[in-house]
Amino acid sequence: MWIFLNGRFVPREEATVSVFDHGFLYGDGVYETLRAYAGRIFMLSRHLERLRHSAHLIGLELPVPDKDWPSLIRETLERNGLGPQQTGGGSRDAYLRVSVSRGEGEIGLDPGLCSQPTVVILAKPFTPYPTHLHENGVQLALVTVRRNLDRALPPQIKSLNVLNNILAKQEATRAGAFDGIMLNVQGHLTECSTSNVFFVSRGRLCTPAGACGILEGITREVVLLLAKEEGIPTEEGPYEAEVLWGAEECFVTNTTLEILPVRQIDHHTIGEAGPDGKGGPGPLTTKLQKQFRTNLSRFLE
Repeated sequence: MWIFLNGRFVPREEATVSVFDHGFLYGDGVYETLRAYAGRIFMLSRHLERLRHSAHLIGLELPVPDKDWPSLIRETLERNGLGPQQTGGGSRDAYLRVSVSRGEGEIGLDPGLCSQPTVVILAKPFTPYPTHLHENGVQLALVTVRRNLDRALPPQIKSLNVLNNILAKQEATRAGAFDGIMLNVQGHLTECSTSNVFFVSRGRLCTPAGACGILEGITREVVLLLAKEEGIPTEEGPYEAEVLWGAEECFVTNTTLEILPVRQIDHHTIGEAGPDGKGGPGPLTTKLQKQFRTNLSRFLE
C-alpha cells in the first residue's frame, strides 16, 4: 500500500506520524471517507467541499490547494492499483480516506503551537458488506449516548475526534445491534454512529433535519434528490423516537453502506415486509436502492 503523507507517497511501513501530532494528542483535525467504483469516485467534489468547510470551522488552513486535491486522490488510487484503467482481478472498488490534522507541535491546546498540518490520503480495496444485510436488513439499537450538543461541537465538522460516535457504537454492539441511533438533548432523533437515518411514515420519506444536530451526509443528499425525482414526498424535521415504532420502513445511509434497510430497532420489528415476515426492506426502500444503483454513474467523478 502506498500512502500520501505530507507531500510525498510512501509505503505503508514508512507512513508514520509524530506522537506530538495534535491529531493524535487531541483529535484536532478533520477527515473525509470516500468510495470509488472501478476507479471513479462517488461525489468527489462534494466530499472535498465538506472537507474545506470542516477545516474552515476549526480554523485549519488546508495545505493543499483546492485544484490539487482531485489529482492527488486519483493518484493514490492509481499507485495502489485501483485506478479506472487498471486490471488484475477484483472489482477495483476502493475505500479512500483523507485526513488533515493540525500537525506536529508542542503539548498544549493552542493551535498556534503547530506550524504545518499533517495530510494523509490512503486507498485500499473496498470490502463489500454481506449481501444478506442489504436483502434482509439490520438491527439497530436506540442508545443512551446523546449526540453532541450542536452549540458545543457543530455537527457540520467532520472531526477526527469521534469519541461520541464510538461510545454509541460500543453500546449498540453490547446490545447485539449493527449500530446505534442517538437522540439529541431534546430527545429528538439524530443519526447513527456513522450513518443518517430515514424512515417511512404514511408513505412519506422522513429524516431528521440538520437542526437536530446531524452531519448531513452526502449519500443522504443523493437519496433526497432521487426521492424528489421519483415524486416521493419527503420531510425533514424533529422526531421523537416513538415515531420509529410505527414506521412502515426504515433505512440508513452513508458513503460505504449506500442504502441499508433496517428490519428491527431494539425489540420493535419495522414494517411487515421481508422474506420471513419479520421486517426488512419495504417497497419504497427497495425502489430507492434500485434508483441509487441505476443512477450511480451520475454521481461518479
